[in-house]
Amino acid sequence: MHIIKVDPRSLKENPDDARRSKSSPQSDALLLATVKAVGIIQPPVISPELDGGNGYIIQAGHRRVRQAIAAGLEEIDVLVVDAANDNGAMRSMVENIAREPLNPVDQWRGIERLVALGWTEEAIAVALALPVRQIRKLRLLANVLPAMLDQMARGDMPNEQQLRTIAAASLDEQKEVWKAHKPKKGDTAQWWSVANALNRKRMYAKDASFDDDLATVYGIEWAEDLFGPADQDNRYTTDVEAFLGAQQEWMTSNLPKKGAIVEVNSWGQPELPKKASQVYGKPGKGDHTGMYLDREGKVQTIHYRLPEAKPAKGQSDAPGDGLQPDDMAVVSKARPDVTQKGLEMIGDFRTDALHEALSRAPIEDDMLMALLVLSLAGSNVRIDSGANDQVFGRGRFERHAARMFADNGRLSFDMNTVRVAVRTALIDVLSCRRGMSNSGVVSRVAGAAIGADAFLPNMGTEDFLSCLSRQSLETTAKEANVQPRARVRETRAALVDHFEKGHLIHSSALFAPDADEVASLIKAAEHNDGLEDDGLDGAVTDGADDAAEDAAFGNSTGEFAPDDPSTPENDAVEPGDEHGPEDETAYGIAAE
Repeated sequence: MHIIKVDPRSLKENPDDARRSKSSPQSDALLLATVKAVGIIQPPVISPELDGGNGYIIQAGHRRVRQAIAAGLEEIDVLVVDAANDNGAMRSMVENIAREPLNPVDQWRGIERLVALGWTEEAIAVALALPVRQIRKLRLLANVLPAMLDQMARGDMPNEQQLRTIAAASLDEQKEVWKAHKPKKGDTAQWWSVANALNRKRMYAKDASFDDDLATVYGIEWAEDLFGPADQDNRYTTDVEAFLGAQQEWMTSNLPKKGAIVEVNSWGQPELPKKASQVYGKPGKGDHTGMYLDREGKVQTIHYRLPEAKPAKGQSDAPGDGLQPDDMAVVSKARPDVTQKGLEMIGDFRTDALHEALSRAPIEDDMLMALLVLSLAGSNVRIDSGANDQVFGRGRFERHAARMFADNGRLSFDMNTVRVAVRTALIDVLSCRRGMSNSGVVSRVAGAAIGADAFLPNMGTEDFLSCLSRQSLETTAKEANVQPRARVRETRAALVDHFEKGHLIHSSALFAPDADEVASLIKAAEHNDGLEDDGLDGAVTDGADDAAEDAAFGNSTGEFAPDDPSTPENDAVEPGDEHGPEDETAYGIAAE
C-alpha cells in the first residue's frame, strides 16, 4: 500500500462499484466546491487491473475523481492497494455502507476548532461549500447546555424549531429544564417538552413602528434569530413589556387627526366606539382612525364612521338607501343574502369605485353633462358624500367653480377646464354609502354608465364573504367552479384561497340597478313635474327656461329672498333674468 500521484483522467471506473445511483446535482456541486477550495483531503483508493493491463481501477472515491477532473486538476494523490479477487466488490460495499456523515454536533465542534485556528466563517463556508448562514446556525450550538449536546451527539437530535428555542434560552434556564426532562439512559429525549418549557414570547424588530432611539429608552436589546428567513430582519427581543410600551408611546405620538387608540377584545379584535361603523373602503375626511396593537404587537389601523347627528325636531331624514317606508316595515326572519355589515361594505366599495372611475375612466362630454344633470336628482341634497369636508359650500366653490374665473372676476375657461371641474364636482356629489350621503339609484345608474364595475375591489376576502348567507355563498362558489363544502366556513375558506390571486365581484355589488328601481324613480319624477306645472298654471315660457338655465349655471345671484320659506329647488325664477350675449359667449353658446 503506497501513495502515488496520477492524472485522474487515466483512472478507470470499477464495474463492480456498489453505488450505482446517480448522486444529486447539489451534492456534486458541494463536493466540487470543496475540491476547488482545499483539494482532495482523502485520497481515492485504486488498484492495478487484474487482466495484466497497465491501468488502475478505482476502488473507492469515484465521485472525488470525477470532481477532480471537473475542477481541472492535473494530478491527484491516490492510495494504491492490492487488487482483490472480486475486483473490489465487497470492499466497495463495506466502504459505502459504513460511511456516515458527521452529525451536527461534530460539525459544530469541527467548525469551532477551525475558528480557533484562525479560519473565518466566510472562509469555512467557501471550503465546505455551505452558506455562511448555515455555519452561523451550527455555531449557535455553542449556546446549548453540554449535557444536551452529549445527548444530541448520540444521534438524538431535536428538530430545527426545537433547537432554535433551546439555543435561545440561557444556560441556567436550560440546566433547570434539562434536570426535569432528562431521559433515562438509552432513551431518547422528549425535545418538544424541553422546547415548550424554554419557549419565550418573541417580539420582532420588523414589527416595530418605533425607531432605535425609542428602543434604547426602553432598554430593548435585539438578538439575531439565525434560523429565520435570510431575506428578512430577524432581530427579536423577549422583553415583551418593553416592546409593547415602546409601541404604545409611538402610537400616542403619531395619532392622526381624528385619531384615537382603541382597545382590543380577548380575540385581539379592535373595539370601536359605541354605534360606530367600520369603513371598509377609502376613508373620507370626516371619518376617524383607530390605532391598536394586534397579538403580534404590530401597530394596526382601522377606520370608522360615527353616526350622523339626528335631524332637528320637525325635520325628516333624507332617504339614505332608497328604501320606502313600506319596504322597511317588512322584516324577514330568514337571513338575507347579504347582511347589514355587507351592505355597508358594498356601499363603501361602490363609492370608491365610482370616484375612481370618475377620475380615470374615459367619459365623453355629452355623458359628463348627462351625469351632472343626473347628480342633481340624487337623494343627498346636501351634497355631503364624505369625499371632502364642506363648509357652507365654500369648499365646493374652491374645488370646482373657482378654476373657471379669470383674474378680472369674469368667467374664462377652456373645455378641458370644464371637464376637470365637472369630474371633481361629480366625485363630491355622487355617493353610494349608506346613510344621508347616499345619492340613491342615480349614483348606481351613473356608475353603470361609465363602467365603474371594473374598478370594484376583490371581494373574495374573509371579511366580505362572512357577510353572505349560506345559499348566497354556495351560489358564489358554484359560479367560480369551487365545490361547496359541508360547512360554511370551509366553503368560505376555499373561496378565499381561490380568489387569493383572482378577483371576485359579487353580483350584489354591481352598479346597474333593477329596472323596477329606475321605473320607480322616473314615475316619482313625472309626478313631481305634474305638481310643478300645475303651480305655474301650465304657462312655461322660453324666458323661464332661460332663467332656469341661468340658475343652474350660476348666472343669477344665487340668493333667495330672506322671507321666502321655499327651498332652492322649488323657487320660481323671474323671467327677466335672461343672460346677455356676453355670458353666452363665455359658455361657448352662439348668440342669436
